[in-house]
Amino acid sequence: MDILLISEYILMFSLAIFALASIRIATKKTIGIGLVGISGFSIAVATMLILVQNIYGIAFCKDIAYALVILGPVGTIAFARALRGR
Repeated sequence: MDILLISEYILMFSLAIFALASIRIATKKTIGIGLVGISGFSIAVATMLILVQNIYGIAFCKDIAYALVILGPVGTIAFARALRGR
């Protein structure tokens, strides 16, 4: 086991903790804080998918990660525009 693989597993563990913290942030009462939490969660999951692709060689993980990175901000902007229209 080389140092790069160990560091990738440590990064994956820390991203899992960050994802749990983001879920906790997303469950707060205000809508803005909820959007921040969901955005952080999508970034954590996308980074984990890139790591899974690097470690295990699963090719479709990178495509899913790219979709999450692109669609996350698009959904946030659409939701903010819908709230402004109220």
